[in-house]
Amino acid sequence: MVDTARIVQSHGKAFIVDVGGRRYTASARKKKTDFAVGDRVEVGLLNDEQAVIERALPRVSLLYRSDLFREKLIAANVTQIAVVLAAVPSFYEELLSRCLVAAEDADIRALIVLNKADLAETAAARRQLEPYRALGYPMVELSAREDVGPLWPHLEDQVTVFVGQSGMGKSTLVNALVPAANARTNEISEALDSGKHTTTHATLYPLANGGELIDSPGLQEFGLRHLPADRLAPLFPEFRRYIGQCRFHNCRHDREPGCALIAALEGGEILPQRLQLLRKLRAECDARAP
Repeated sequence: MVDTARIVQSHGKAFIVDVGGRRYTASARKKKTDFAVGDRVEVGLLNDEQAVIERALPRVSLLYRSDLFREKLIAANVTQIAVVLAAVPSFYEELLSRCLVAAEDADIRALIVLNKADLAETAAARRQLEPYRALGYPMVELSAREDVGPLWPHLEDQVTVFVGQSGMGKSTLVNALVPAANARTNEISEALDSGKHTTTHATLYPLANGGELIDSPGLQEFGLRHLPADRLAPLFPEFRRYIGQCRFHNCRHDREPGCALIAALEGGEILPQRLQLLRKLRAECDARAP
């Protein structure tokens, strides 16, 4: 007998699935385990505690990252990615931009969450993030240790995956939103200006307002090597108006004469770090090509 289940935890090649409110430890029938938290799957129940995943059902969306060596699935069937940032420890702006590009590619909404808003350093972080708010990405400021109220309306009826560097306070935020989660937290290593990894696996939690939350392990990079070079520029919202205006149809937006993006950069209409990321992503595509 085959049952429909939802993957609610991922532990490498082992999973926790929910079947009608009851949870089972599950493994994949086949050697390849390309499943993610949030996936709806068909399972066969082996006993009162174990199940085997037969196959995944069609996905609405899939968020994943890739490098030269492998692809890493983050979450499936999500409607929103919330990038959790904080002024301390310092965040990588390029990581934020990469997450936003991934969200555009997966056609899911993106939300910027600026945590630890009670810190004095937050003012500088807010100025750094203002260009992204100007691009249309909503941003919420809060302190997870004090009040997560500002975040609740953005989570209602959404399947939201939290992503971000270690040390940004994701686990504290999850604990505030889902008290039963009891996610582990650690102090920040100020000497290294980085956080300690506390979440080692992705977990899905139901929320009181009808939404769902997927907490994912902290990450330091977000590879996008799976994206074709010709699809990159439209994934930057501020670049779309210039697409097709370059002198050459195969413009790489690097040093070519008559490049509309270079002209926009010189005119102060786009951010240099955004164009630099586009060039970097194209270079990664070139490195991938045979």
